[in-house]
Amino acid sequence: MYLPKIHEETRVEILHQLIHSHPLGTWVVLGEGELVANPIPFFIDSSRGEFGTLMAHVSRANPVWDLPVSSVPSLVSFQGAQTYITPSWYPSKQEHGKAVPTWNYVVVQAQGVPRFIEDREWLLAHVELLTQQHECKQEVQWKVKDVPDDYIERLLGAIVGVEIPIQQLTGKWKISQNRPEVDKKGIINGLENNGDEHSLAVANWVRGTLGQ
Repeated sequence: MYLPKIHEETRVEILHQLIHSHPLGTWVVLGEGELVANPIPFFIDSSRGEFGTLMAHVSRANPVWDLPVSSVPSLVSFQGAQTYITPSWYPSKQEHGKAVPTWNYVVVQAQGVPRFIEDREWLLAHVELLTQQHECKQEVQWKVKDVPDDYIERLLGAIVGVEIPIQQLTGKWKISQNRPEVDKKGIINGLENNGDEHSLAVANWVRGTLGQ
């Protein structure tokens, strides 16, 4: 990933926070003469390894888990808030006109060699963990134990677990760091007027570059 120093985010806790809030990663693996990409929801275990460990599962019917073993690390890309930035929001544009559109975004990329797990106890603990993570905000929370035992056993037999100890963790925060303060304030105002979820999130990131 092209990563100018001004856009680099290295704080592991911030990178893990983005993975936790945007868990659907694009997982790219080197296959036989091609790249194989799958959208997979991941859980980040911050307690294991220098950069954490990613955990997920895939359908047993998905050939990704049965590819030839490769020493080349796979890559998982997690996309956070992103939005278009119009130069019309820059007060400096009114002065000299030297401004063009851009795109602001935050993204995390994790690299590591995956290992695949077929152990029934690991799989059960994993799906219970994922359920707790994503059901906690629901008014009526679904639990794995709500499902008949024989049905759960059949489903566990249809999936394969994945663990990716992270060897390299990279964050890119492209949030108008290069603009003067007056333009950043214009961007924040424009994004807040847009009012959608991504715009408001990016506005907060830009506000952070002002120390607000």
